[in-house]
Amino acid sequence: MRIPAIRRTLLLAATACSALLAACGSADGLRVKEVGSYHVGGRAVTLSGLPEKEIVYSPGSPPVKLNPNGDFAVEQMYTRYTRLVAPRGKVPLQLWHGGGLAGMTFETKPDGGPGWEMFFLKQGWDVYVSDAVERGRASWARYPEIFKGEPVFRTGKEAWELFRFGKTYDTDPAKRVALEGTQFPVASFAQFTKQSIPRWATNDAATQAAYDAYVNQACPCVIVVHSQGGNFAFNSALKYPDKVKALVAVETSGSPDPATADFARLKNVPMLWVWGDYLDQYPFWQTIFKRQEAFRQGIVNAGGRGDVIVLPQRGIQGNSHMMMMDRNSDQVAALIQQWLADRGLVK
Repeated sequence: MRIPAIRRTLLLAATACSALLAACGSADGLRVKEVGSYHVGGRAVTLSGLPEKEIVYSPGSPPVKLNPNGDFAVEQMYTRYTRLVAPRGKVPLQLWHGGGLAGMTFETKPDGGPGWEMFFLKQGWDVYVSDAVERGRASWARYPEIFKGEPVFRTGKEAWELFRFGKTYDTDPAKRVALEGTQFPVASFAQFTKQSIPRWATNDAATQAAYDAYVNQACPCVIVVHSQGGNFAFNSALKYPDKVKALVAVETSGSPDPATADFARLKNVPMLWVWGDYLDQYPFWQTIFKRQEAFRQGIVNAGGRGDVIVLPQRGIQGNSHMMMMDRNSDQVAALIQQWLADRGLVK
């Protein structure tokens, strides 16, 4: 049967349109169903009794009276998600950042290479990248009326030394001395420092509440958490052990007290700790490692699964605290991916 010309034209147009939509929803084999974001957690606060003042919002505009009193939404967190057409991860994978940083930690690396967000998307996970309370797009609140105290800012010297890029820091990049064999792209250090975000030392309770709301809303899930975020992830897992299907602790710097933690609640939450290089050269990191080992052993003693990867013991040398930004970041992520697959979390 012959198809009328006009119908053939419409069919060809529809086919071309479908092909275009498919191409728009894929990149290097990545078929994306949806990209979105939302805020979660937080509370309403009403301020009163604060003085008004006159302010000019933009050059050339007339001054207006600013009344700082009223109702505010505060202490919420932000998350952005990418959902795939046919995910292979059985649950979404969440990436939680560390102190003085935000979700950018897992996005594009300082040297311009793709970060862990893209790696795990390519492995077939729906991926959520979040900004905790007070960071990035989660927003600040007034202090000391709401946030107590004042923000803490990280210097370049602190980042260079604390994150194990090098021991000799100088304002002149040519005079800095990096650790021998470091995988961190030190030529991109200035770009990395632009990610630093002020943090408060008084917001842990609010941050924990927001993360708990996040897990309750967005999970069941896998959590990959870095540095300061570890304590929040462990506590959320203790509260919602049925929702956290696995937890990967990447050089986590905090955790609940091993002497009082209810490890029995975590025996069905498999956990993996991942550590980089040079730990033995930094007493600060040796102390953290020992504390995390005590917490991990508590899980094992309670009948749970607590695995550990120390990268140099696997023959992988030179990784910094920011291993998701190191030149070999995909190699490290592949170890995490394999561990998750071994736990039966990949279709």
